[in-house]
Amino acid sequence: MALAIPPNNEEEIVRPVANFSPSLWGDRFHSFSLDNQVAEKYAQEIETLKEQTRSLLSVACGTTLAKKLNLIDIVERLGLAYHFEKQIDDMLDQIYKADPNFEAHDLNTLSLQFRILRQHGYNIPQKIFIRFQDANGKFKESLSNDIRGILNLYEASHVRTHGEDILEEALVFSTAHLESAAPHLKSPLSKQVTHALEQSLHKSIPRVETRYFISIYEEEEFKNDVLLRFAKLDYNLLQMLHKHELSEVSRWWKDLDFVTTLPYARDRAVECYFWTMGVYAEPQYSQARVMLAKTIAMISIVDDTFDAYGIVKELEVYTDTIQRYELASATVNGFIRQFNFLEGELTKSFCFIRWDISQIDRLPEYMKVSFKALLDLYEDYEKELSKDGRSDVVHYAKERMKEIVRNYFVEAKWFIEGYMPPVSEYLSNALATSTYYLLTTTSYLGVKSATKEDFEWLATNPKILEANVTLCRVVDDIATYEVEKGRGQIATGIECYMRDYDVSTEVAMEKFQEMAEIAWKDVNEGILQPTPISTEILTRILNLARIIDVTYKHNQDGYTHPEKVLKPHIIALLVDSIEI
Repeated sequence: MALAIPPNNEEEIVRPVANFSPSLWGDRFHSFSLDNQVAEKYAQEIETLKEQTRSLLSVACGTTLAKKLNLIDIVERLGLAYHFEKQIDDMLDQIYKADPNFEAHDLNTLSLQFRILRQHGYNIPQKIFIRFQDANGKFKESLSNDIRGILNLYEASHVRTHGEDILEEALVFSTAHLESAAPHLKSPLSKQVTHALEQSLHKSIPRVETRYFISIYEEEEFKNDVLLRFAKLDYNLLQMLHKHELSEVSRWWKDLDFVTTLPYARDRAVECYFWTMGVYAEPQYSQARVMLAKTIAMISIVDDTFDAYGIVKELEVYTDTIQRYELASATVNGFIRQFNFLEGELTKSFCFIRWDISQIDRLPEYMKVSFKALLDLYEDYEKELSKDGRSDVVHYAKERMKEIVRNYFVEAKWFIEGYMPPVSEYLSNALATSTYYLLTTTSYLGVKSATKEDFEWLATNPKILEANVTLCRVVDDIATYEVEKGRGQIATGIECYMRDYDVSTEVAMEKFQEMAEIAWKDVNEGILQPTPISTEILTRILNLARIIDVTYKHNQDGYTHPEKVLKPHIIALLVDSIEI
């Protein structure tokens, strides 16, 4: 279906076309042929190495605190922790209970203990670092010779929450000393310090860090060869699964043929899949990755329809069409899911609702393409999840899709009509258009352990979700400001803030950066025990925050312009395997 030629009376329509760059990847990922012999060989050796690593962890339980923590840290950084979750949790619980006063005497061990326990939900007090401060609350200069200790202090400072002045000081102190020391260090410590200053561990995408750390660990003088080989084999075997999933997503995308039918939109299917690897890279989340990647690609099309092509009267119909449901019935797991109309009332038994395809005739030709694809996608989700009796949770993702479309329409009207709202009005609408309400909800669809209660909790917009959404919104606004300004967009967060508070661009940018830092503290606070839902579910929210930190590094829009930021990561994770 090609784009419709507008009638004569619409020839003068000026559409806000953005002229996005084409995909970097062409047909590169459309097919993947698994070498079963290699995969089987890797899998067999991994089983042996897994047992050897399990023994290493068991033996470590009887050693010093420093040795236990260093081993856990290495296993996690090498991307192997998902094989030993219960064993590592038990070790950390033992560490926490055995050392309630945090008696580690050296900076390195204490910093490592603090970060790892915080990341696993233990609310360790910041006051444990007081012993390394002088009477004026400054970290002692005598620590400057312990570069590895300062590096771990730096990493620990990134798990800080609100009001933690000691950790704020730790960040300033450690950053200054690492920057000063970096040019004079030997590898691999020199590389680790330089990398950490560029990207802190806590805020990075775990899979990206795994690839990087394997190369660093190989250079370590006292490396463990069992762990190193295990990490390489596991990385390559898991990469085969990722390549297979990406080929599925790529073929689905190619079959939709949006590049031809909707040429105004971004062609970023590969980047969408990369995004999902940031949310979960482990093998048990295969279904979840594919579902989330397709949703990100679809919402990108919808976003560009509002932002880079549609006019108000078209978008109004498009918005209304997506808000409409059709009451339907279907057989799922042997049950009839239907609506019974009794005495004029609607009685719901096993509700199964879908969008109304009959509404498609209201749309212009180019909008029919994305609307039909949207309907098909959610129908596929319902069929897929019905196999596990979970099709009812798709409803939550649909509601988020309806929400974001409503808010896209508001933004589009502002842009087209030249309206600049107060910054508070802008943010109340723009939080949804960040996509993170939608993506977080969707990220749970393929997670088999995600219950209806988890979706209900998420639907209340808990503080950690609000923080994530805010983080995505303000970081995106900073990164896209100049481009949007160049396109004549005045209803941006930065512009609204500048107008409301009569400040410069620089001051507005600083304010938005401050909002991002506050949001990160909320996220860090939200993963600390006790938590309202499982750690497995909460980790998706944390990982979505991490993706923002990586994708928008140095205030660049890595999604729209992946060649600047994401291309090297995609090559490392989805093209190049590790030499064994």
